[in-house]
Amino acid sequence: MTTRQVEHEITVDAPAPAVYRLIAEVENWPRIFPPTIYVDHLERGESEERIRIWATANGEAKNWTSRRTLDPDALRITFRQEVSTPPVAAMGGTWIIEPLSGTSSRIRLLHDYRAIDDDPEGLKWIDEAVDRNSRSELAALKTNVELAHASEEITFSFEDTVQIDGSAKDAYDFVNEAGLWVERLPHVASVRFSEDTPGLQTLEMDTRAKDGSTHTTKSYRVTFPHHRIAYKQVTLPALMTLHTGYWTFEENSSGVAASSQHTVVLNTANIARILGADATVADARAYVQNALSTNSRATLGHAKDHAENRR
Repeated sequence: MTTRQVEHEITVDAPAPAVYRLIAEVENWPRIFPPTIYVDHLERGESEERIRIWATANGEAKNWTSRRTLDPDALRITFRQEVSTPPVAAMGGTWIIEPLSGTSSRIRLLHDYRAIDDDPEGLKWIDEAVDRNSRSELAALKTNVELAHASEEITFSFEDTVQIDGSAKDAYDFVNEAGLWVERLPHVASVRFSEDTPGLQTLEMDTRAKDGSTHTTKSYRVTFPHHRIAYKQVTLPALMTLHTGYWTFEENSSGVAASSQHTVVLNTANIARILGADATVADARAYVQNALSTNSRATLGHAKDHAENRR
C-alpha cells in the first residue's frame, strides 16, 4: 500500500498557546475552518477524545469520526480518522505549533493517507482535497487567530425561543423538511434541497425581505432527530463573513421549547456601503440580528402551528 505523507505550514502573529487552544477546542472549528460545517464529541478523556466532523471536500459534504490525542505541553495534536469516506482508505496527521516569539508562531499541519486499492485516481482526488483544504484551513486559521483578539466586538451570538404545546418530533419535522418550505413559509420564495447522505443536507433558498427584495443563501445542515439541526451558511449576505447556528427542540412539562441560535461575524468592510457612511458596528449588529431573528421567529411560529395542529 502506498502511504503519502505531506506537510503544510504557515506563520501567524499570535502566541503559540492561543493557537493551540483554538485548534484543541473543536467548537471553534466552524468559525475558523471554512470547510467545517459542524463538530461534536463522541467521547472525551483527559488527553484522548473521539470527535465527529462534518465538512466539505472538493465541494461535496462528507462526515467522519476521528480520534485525537492532545498534548498541551508540547503544543501537538495528533488525529486519525476511524472510518474514512471513499476514496480514502486511511487518513491521519499531526498539528504542531512552534513558538517563534512571544507573539508569533509557526503552525505545521502533517497528513499521511492511503487510497482504497491504491487507486491512482483516488489518490489524485485525495492529494487535491488535502492540499486545497490544508491551504484554506491554514490561511483561515491565520486570519482567524490574528483576528481573535480584535474581533470580539464583531462576533456575537443570540437565540430566539418559542414554547410549543406539541411534540418535539412534529416541531423538528417542520424544520427538517426544508424542501417543503416554499409551501409552508411565506418568506421563502424558492428552495433547492437535497439529502444524499441521511442526516447531511444541502439547502439553497431564495428568501424575501420586508422590502420585497429576495436574496439567495446556501447552507449545509447536520440533523440529529428529533432534538437538533446544526448548520453553516456558505453563501453569505454582504454584512457577514460567518454565519453558523442550530435549531434545538427540548421537551419540557408544557410541551417543547423550540429555539433558533445564531453565531455571526460581521463584515465591517461593507457596513458603510450597505447601511450608509455614518453606520456603526452597533448599527450593523442590530440590523443583522433583526433580519435573522425575523426569519427565525417566522419559521418557529409556523413550526409551532404545525406541531400544535398535529397534536
